[in-house]
Amino acid sequence: MKNRFPKLYVQVFIAIILGILVGYLFPHFAPKLKPLGDIFIRLIKMLLAPVIFTTVTVGIAKMGDIKAVGRIGVKALVYFEVVSAFALVIGLVVVNVVRPGAGMNINPATIDASAVAAYTTAAQHRTALDFILNIIPSSAVGSLVDGNILQIILVSVLFGIALSRLGAKKDRVVEVLDGVLQALFGMVRIVMVVAPLAAFGSMAFIVGEYGLGTMVSFGKLMACVYLTSLVFIAGVLGPIAWRCRISLWSFLRYIKDEILIAFGTCSTEAVMPQMMEKLERLGCEQSLVGMVLPAGYSFNADGTSIYLTMAAIFVAQATNTHLSLRDQLVVLAVLLLTSKGSSGVAGSGFVTLAATLASMDKIPVAGLVLLLGADSFLNQSRAVTNLIGNGVATIAIARWEGTFDERTAHRVLAGAAPGRAQEPVEE
Repeated sequence: MKNRFPKLYVQVFIAIILGILVGYLFPHFAPKLKPLGDIFIRLIKMLLAPVIFTTVTVGIAKMGDIKAVGRIGVKALVYFEVVSAFALVIGLVVVNVVRPGAGMNINPATIDASAVAAYTTAAQHRTALDFILNIIPSSAVGSLVDGNILQIILVSVLFGIALSRLGAKKDRVVEVLDGVLQALFGMVRIVMVVAPLAAFGSMAFIVGEYGLGTMVSFGKLMACVYLTSLVFIAGVLGPIAWRCRISLWSFLRYIKDEILIAFGTCSTEAVMPQMMEKLERLGCEQSLVGMVLPAGYSFNADGTSIYLTMAAIFVAQATNTHLSLRDQLVVLAVLLLTSKGSSGVAGSGFVTLAATLASMDKIPVAGLVLLLGADSFLNQSRAVTNLIGNGVATIAIARWEGTFDERTAHRVLAGAAPGRAQEPVEE
């Protein structure tokens, strides 16, 4: 029976437009719609832990090559660090050329920093040792309950390796877990039905709470971040996709549903299960997708990297804080470290930025207040860039490993072209 409803990306696009209109026309009522987005994200987060656990475990158990697991991990970390460095450098260059904060002449002494006190306090307690210890859960089951992505990956990898050593005994366990995984993906598809409603509620809340006037006030900074994100996607991710022998435009068309949902809800976690399923369908090995994509959410936040470097220099410009080239390079070096592992932490972008500014002891941390109004609008750019970056990263590492099925990818991407129905790839 033919589906009479528009495709998901059309529904989400319409919902975003309606959300903006409701937020603009009914600014007092619109913030009350925020729970629509929160409920959807909580439903997806409810499924994230079991999806990641079963995907990684089943993939490693089927692969049976423990050395390959370590090799993929090392390659992923190298890729993440190099590409994140490109994002930071591009952001630094653009913010210095455009200078969105110049002329604001803000006196740091007159800023009320109480609005960002929660973020600056959290930043004071983040150390490298805390980050390492946080990867190790207090219990294996606890990692699944808490939803910490890095902890789930650790438990999944260890369980998958142990399972792969059981020989023939593993087959029944793998078969059961594989069935559970398919059921989980079925649950994700059910939850995705309410994605347009979530996008509507989230956009109405953002516009109603902060107003379109905020976009005008911070228009120059927002234009810089969005433009830089586009430059990064086309100038860095485009050549990487080309090197993998796929068209970036075709890939973006393939994940258009996920892009619009991430934009509307300001969350990449909201579409992680869908992305995992689509990347597997595209020809990436299941175990590799299970390891690289979730890890990328913590270590390969390209959009967040762009935002962090531009926001730090913006605060310096707005408060007339002179930064030498050396000072700016120090900001880059610190951000290469502080921008990692913040996935799933509430206000992680602000916490990371606060930690960076505090370590510099030169840019006033109180200047974060200047970003509060624009942050929700900038978060949409961060979410979409992070999503695309991690999708391309998974394909690139699969290609690097020699496990990327190029013929399958071309067939699937051709099916995603306009005017053609997308069909599932036969295994």
